[in-house]
Amino acid sequence: MRSFFIITVVGIILFSCSRPGADIATESSKVNAVLDSLNATAARADFNAYFKLYADSSVFTGTDANERWNKKQFQDFAKPYFDKGRAWNFSSIDRHVYFDVTGNLAWFDELLSTQMKICRGSGVLVKERNDWKIKQYVLSATIPNELIDSVTTIKSTIEDVLLKKITTK
Repeated sequence: MRSFFIITVVGIILFSCSRPGADIATESSKVNAVLDSLNATAARADFNAYFKLYADSSVFTGTDANERWNKKQFQDFAKPYFDKGRAWNFSSIDRHVYFDVTGNLAWFDELLSTQMKICRGSGVLVKERNDWKIKQYVLSATIPNELIDSVTTIKSTIEDVLLKKITTK
């Protein structure tokens, strides 16, 4: 009975570590390539290539509490920046990518070097056919702990109004 239990546990562990049809290193490389392309296409203001990386039903959440857009809304917001010939120039300085057991869903978090200094990007990618597409992207500004009280004071006037607006919907 004990050996059956041990074999079962080992089998479950081994099975849960493998994913049907997915090679972790290959898929991780593909996801990293999508995220690197996202940064590169924005830096060179390639609107079509940038938005081709997003799923049609994607959501983008920006650093401002008012910035939560579907793909079309994000395209409308971003178009004037891309039309100027340079959108934004972010580079990943520390990225972590994870996969679900099917190998068709990935999520990530990363630190980015930006014109706003260090930001955090995080999100979800889905495998559509053989391509990875960004389903959700969240851009966050980082605030050092020793500055959080000052930043809270600075933004409170604006966000108090927004809080009332959101909570009275």
